[in-house]
Amino acid sequence: MDRELRHRYEPDYEVITTGGAEAGLELLGKLAQAGREVIVVLADQRMPGMTGTEFLTRARHVFPASGRILLVSWGDGTSVEAIRQAMCLGQIDDCLLKPAQARDEQFHGAIAHYLEGWAREHGGGFELVKVVGDEGATRSCELCEILARNGVRFGFHAAGSPAGRALLEQAAVVSPALPVVIVFNGSILENPTNSMVAEALGVDIHPRDLLYDIAVIGAGPAGLSAAVYGASEGLVTALLEPEAFGGQASASSKIRNYPGFPHGISGAELAFRTLQQARFLGVDFIYGNRVTGLRQRGDTYVVTLEDRGELRSRTVIIATGCSYRRLGIPTLEALVGAGVFYWPAIWEARSMRDRDVFVVGGANSAGQAAMHLASCGARVTILSRSSSFAQAMSAYLIDEVENSPAITVRHGVEVIGGRGRGCLESLTLRDRRSGREETVPAQALFALIGTEPHTDWLPANIERDHSGFVLAGADLSPTRWPLARRPLLLETSLPSVFAIGDVRHGSVKRIATAVGEGSTVIRLIHQCLGAD
Repeated sequence: MDRELRHRYEPDYEVITTGGAEAGLELLGKLAQAGREVIVVLADQRMPGMTGTEFLTRARHVFPASGRILLVSWGDGTSVEAIRQAMCLGQIDDCLLKPAQARDEQFHGAIAHYLEGWAREHGGGFELVKVVGDEGATRSCELCEILARNGVRFGFHAAGSPAGRALLEQAAVVSPALPVVIVFNGSILENPTNSMVAEALGVDIHPRDLLYDIAVIGAGPAGLSAAVYGASEGLVTALLEPEAFGGQASASSKIRNYPGFPHGISGAELAFRTLQQARFLGVDFIYGNRVTGLRQRGDTYVVTLEDRGELRSRTVIIATGCSYRRLGIPTLEALVGAGVFYWPAIWEARSMRDRDVFVVGGANSAGQAAMHLASCGARVTILSRSSSFAQAMSAYLIDEVENSPAITVRHGVEVIGGRGRGCLESLTLRDRRSGREETVPAQALFALIGTEPHTDWLPANIERDHSGFVLAGADLSPTRWPLARRPLLLETSLPSVFAIGDVRHGSVKRIATAVGEGSTVIRLIHQCLGAD
C-alpha cells in the first residue's frame, strides 16, 4: 500500500504511513496541532487493538473535512454488515478493496476522486478569474457562489487586503465599483452582471439566427438531460441558463444516491460532466441572458431575452426549476450575504470552521448543506418546523445527519428574528409547541425552506396551480386545452410547450427523476414534430 501510494502521488502530495492505529491517531493529532491539512485517511479494517471503522470514527473528530476510507481485502465478506452500517452512520466515507497488484487503476481512480474533490473545494493553483471585493458584501458572495457552482476556477481577494490592493493597482482601477472581476485574458470588469463575466470568459450569451427544433429554458438536471437527448437524436437544440448550470443540484456538496457513482458525486461535478456531454453533441448554450417572455408566431415560438434579443424554436421545454423561499424577516433580509444565505454552503463553507452555523429546512438540500458545513469544521444546528425528517429527506442522509457529532437537530423550532451589526450575530428562535422564545449566538444562517417556481415570465395561457407550478398532461383543465387531440404527458396548455423537473406541478423532487423526464420529453417532442 505504501509503495502504491508513494509511487503514484509523491512528490505532489505527502504520503505518511504508520504501523498501527494508536500511532496513527497520535500522528493525526500532531498534524492538527501543526495546522496541516489531511486530504484522505486510509485504514485497514483488520488492525491490532481496534478496527479500521473505530479508527476512522476517532480520526473524524481530529480532521472532520478529510475523506475517510476503509480498506478491506479481496474475499473478506465477514465485515460487510458492519461496513454498510458505518457508511450509513457517516463514520466512514468509502470502502475500497486493497490493491491486488501494482498500478491497480480501480483503486487509484477512487483515490483520485477524493483528491479532485479536495482541489475543487479548496481552490489554489491557477485562477481563471480573480474577484476583488468587500468581504461579506452580497454581490461578492453571489458572484463567488455562481463561479463555484459553474466550476470556474477563481480566487477571492478582499479589497482591503495587501493582495486585493495589489490586484486593483495592477489593473489600474481608480475608485472601483466593487466587486472587480479580473479575467485571465486581461479583461477587467467592475461590478459586472453574470452575462458580462460569461462573455469575458468566451461563453455565448446570444442565440444563433436560425430556427431551433428545441429551446430548453433552464439547465438543471432535467434541462441538461433534455438537451443531451435532443441533440443526440439530431434535433437542433438551444439551452438557456441565467445563473448556474445544474440548477439547485449544482449546489449539492455530495449526492450519494445517484446511480452509477458509488463514491458519491457533487452536484457541480455531475452538472459539469453532463454539460460537457451536451457540448460535444452540439447543443448551443446561451448563458446569463435571462428569458423574459414566450409567444407564439404561427407554427413556431419566440423566446424573448433580457437584452431584447429573440430565439425562434419549433418546440419549447420549460425547465426553470425553483428557488428557496425567503424567511421574510426584515432584520435578516438586511444581512443577506453577510451571514444570511438563501443558497447551500458551497463557497462559504470554507470560512465556517469553529463557527455556530444554523441550517433551516428539513429536505435533502438542508441535510447535504449541514453535512458539508460539519465536514468543514462548523458547529451546525438544523432547525426544522416539522416533527421529523421522514417525509422529505432520504433515509441515508437522515442517518448521517443524526449520527454526526458536529450536528444538532432541533425539530418543531422556527426562526422569528435575528440581529447583527454589519453581519449576523444572533438568532431568535421559537418552539412551535410551547411558544417559548430564546436568543442564540449565530455567525451564519442557511435558509433552505420550500420552493417557489420561476414562472413569473410565462404567458397567461400557460396554466399554473395556485403556487405557480406549471400544470401539464392529465393535470390540465379540459377547458384550457385548445386542440382536438389530448395533451401529451408533460405538455402544457400551450401545445408543443412542455414542462419538466421541479417547475412542473406534482413533480418528484429527485435528481434521477428530473433526468428521466428530460429523456422522456424528447420522445414526446418527436411525436409533436411528426404530427406537424
